[in-house]
Amino acid sequence: MANLVVSGVQWGDEGKGKMVDWLCEQADLVVRFNGGHNAGHTLVVDGKVYKLALLPSGLVRGKPGVIGNGVALDAAALLAEIERVRAQGLHVTPETLLIAETAILVLPLHSAIDARQEQNRSCKIGTTLRGIGPAYEDKAGRRAIRVCDLAEAETLSTKLDDLLAHHNPWFKGQGLPVFEKAPLLDYLLDLAPRILPFTGPAWLKLHQAGQAGQRILFEGAQAAMLDVDWGTYPFVTASNTTAAAAASGSGLGPAALGQVLGVCKAYTTRVGAGPFPTELSDAMGDRLRELGGEYGTNTGRPRRCGWFDAALVRQSAKLSGVTALALTKLDVLDTLDEIRICTAYRVAGQTQAHFPAGLAAQFQAEPQYETLEGWRVSTRGIRDWAKLPPAAQRYIQRIEMLTDTPVDLISTGPERHDTIRLKDPFMA
Repeated sequence: MANLVVSGVQWGDEGKGKMVDWLCEQADLVVRFNGGHNAGHTLVVDGKVYKLALLPSGLVRGKPGVIGNGVALDAAALLAEIERVRAQGLHVTPETLLIAETAILVLPLHSAIDARQEQNRSCKIGTTLRGIGPAYEDKAGRRAIRVCDLAEAETLSTKLDDLLAHHNPWFKGQGLPVFEKAPLLDYLLDLAPRILPFTGPAWLKLHQAGQAGQRILFEGAQAAMLDVDWGTYPFVTASNTTAAAAASGSGLGPAALGQVLGVCKAYTTRVGAGPFPTELSDAMGDRLRELGGEYGTNTGRPRRCGWFDAALVRQSAKLSGVTALALTKLDVLDTLDEIRICTAYRVAGQTQAHFPAGLAAQFQAEPQYETLEGWRVSTRGIRDWAKLPPAAQRYIQRIEMLTDTPVDLISTGPERHDTIRLKDPFMA
């Protein structure tokens, strides 16, 4: 089965949306399997910019989309997004979008919890304050409201009793207003007839698609270093973000996932707080931010910028079983005289090739760099490897060597066809 998982291998914002948009020509349907509307994908199609948060990116290219059970779904945000893209000429209907009936719902109380939790933390994580983490907490606590509950008013009412019995004492203890059941129930019952037509057993549709020989493209949110198990904990998202989550977050078994494309920038960025060994808190960091337009798709937050961390990407690639890399935003480096790559870290006087697990060690990790010559000519829009400057080719080849992973795709601009393909990532 020639399926493909697209997964970030840094701290997110690597350009996964563009890669999915480019690859979906070869796919029959696109599945979003994790995260919530705290993730944003920007697509540029014929000069038109689409900013997506929950909708699978393949919808822009007319490919059916699935929102899997691993997603934390803010139904109101999804409906608003559907209306927003409708104004751009993209009509999303129950014929083109299927929502897993077992996906959990993000409720208004979750954003209130998120805001106070972030305020109370001694170390600010830098969440988007959209309630994604608290929604996943309720999922783990077995008290979440799921999409299928919208079809059963009595079940919904009973589950709201349990949910509010858990959260309202906390709100009281924080000196915050409690949430009343009636308005929340009315809110959900109002959403129900607008959301339920999109819902169904997504796992079954995906298994049927596989049996019919269709190609499935799995679209990940965030990235490996924000994984709740493998990232820079606690400065992480609240869900699993490595490629393995495509199986549990969609209802397909691991054997059906196929190849894994790890997406990374030609440099490194992250939003929010947390360790970032190669961060440049200087004029070069500002220069990368401006050249790369490094501001959050849905939040507008400026991203922290730094040099490419090959040790980090190598580790992420192993964790996600990456079979090939897609390198994005190569053109952002076009004007630089020199470019640095982190190859290892110095921690407590010792050199180590992998990113440490301990938080203090992560903050103390000193990047060990090697310096390469820049190419100082434009690569923007180049679509042929042979036309890349020799120094750019050497930079990419060095990344392959240091990450122990081949680079199959290279993005040289925002338009989907500003891409160099060295090998078909769907194929082993």
